Amino acid sequence: MEVKLLTRNFDRPESWTLDAYEKAGGYRAWKTAFALEPEALIQLVKDSGLRGRGGAGFPTGLKWSFVPKESSSPKYLCVNADESEPGTFKDRYLLEKDPHAVIEGILICCWAVGIHHAYIYVRGEFGLPLFRLRDAVREAYAKGYLGHDVDGHGFDLEVTVHRGGGAYICGEETGLIESLEGKKGQPRIKPPFPAVKGAFGGPTVVNNVETITTLPWIVEHGAAEYRKFGTEKSPGTKLFSVSGHVVRPGVYEIPLGLPCKELVYDLCGGISGGRTMKANIPGGSSVPVLTGAEAEAVNLDYESLAAAGTMLGSGGMIVLDDETCMVWTLAVLEKFYAHESCGQCTPCREGTGWLRDLVYRLEAGGGKSCDLETILSITRNMMGTTICVLADAAAMPAASFVQKFRGEFEAHVGAGHCPMRRRPAHFLTAAH
Repeated sequence: MEVKLLTRNFDRPESWTLDAYEKAGGYRAWKTAFALEPEALIQLVKDSGLRGRGGAGFPTGLKWSFVPKESSSPKYLCVNADESEPGTFKDRYLLEKDPHAVIEGILICCWAVGIHHAYIYVRGEFGLPLFRLRDAVREAYAKGYLGHDVDGHGFDLEVTVHRGGGAYICGEETGLIESLEGKKGQPRIKPPFPAVKGAFGGPTVVNNVETITTLPWIVEHGAAEYRKFGTEKSPGTKLFSVSGHVVRPGVYEIPLGLPCKELVYDLCGGISGGRTMKANIPGGSSVPVLTGAEAEAVNLDYESLAAAGTMLGSGGMIVLDDETCMVWTLAVLEKFYAHESCGQCTPCREGTGWLRDLVYRLEAGGGKSCDLETILSITRNMMGTTICVLADAAAMPAASFVQKFRGEFEAHVGAGHCPMRRRPAHFLTAAH
């Protein structure tokens, strides 16, 4: 079952313009929100059960409540639009097709928390999403929805669109803040957490694009209506970016708790070419992989996926068919994480490169039987030992791939070539 809360405007002509957004009822939720006291608005978001949609799944209203009501330093909102997780492309669609919903969500958050300057940190490689967002911000300023005395309500709000440095690590909230401040994008040690000391030393809320875009619907329709979707512990809807070997890849908005089988086979049309689902990475490339059988038996919510040994993450689902070489797939992923490690922490800096090289050797058919245990040993020493979770993001797929598809990895040992692809991967000879 597909629903239309966040995606309700996607099919409207020129949906990214202010005119189209207002005709669809846009900026009406902001007026409702302003009629509420900030504390009441925070409580409304808490009651809705909205959880952060960037990957961590932390309760949004609770996160806001950590920001001190009074502060000697200015408070900031950083909207995380640095969507760099492989397999994830839902925020890009929100920025392209409904940027004014993002701006209205920013207004709601800033009124609730007492923020007068918001930054939207956009992935450096984005083109059209960035252009449409900038145009939408200009339209909002011209109409009086941003700037001094917003919409005549006596509330000031400045919004700055900041183009990121093109680094995966800047999607981590403190790496984002460091980059925003003009420094090298490296994560900070916590505490202090951004809610206490974040951007430019001030208390800061960092929310994902999808999280922010959900706010206008919740304010307009209420927490109880939002909770009619999803499960008790995972309420609401979620955008899933589905790619890989399905007939109809794309972005799908579904109620949390929907069976994975329904998303893959009903909404996405099943596995392309009439083949079978060999594996499924449900939440972006950094989460543990599921076998096809496991994926067909699981529901898509935070608790069900955790019980299955993986995570909802960003909702970037990658579907792999029975002709896919899992060693080759892991080599692609580990190349990415080795390249994107900022190098600040030794277990990540050394571990990601070591994992990449071991999997490269296995994929080329030149690995040793002891390589599999070495990979598992490396992942154990990377997990939970670094400032941010990039090391975990590289380690979790590596461990799960080896554990769940060990026979395929063993078949590569000493084979002299990939037994499935029977040709070398193009990146094995590239400099790294």
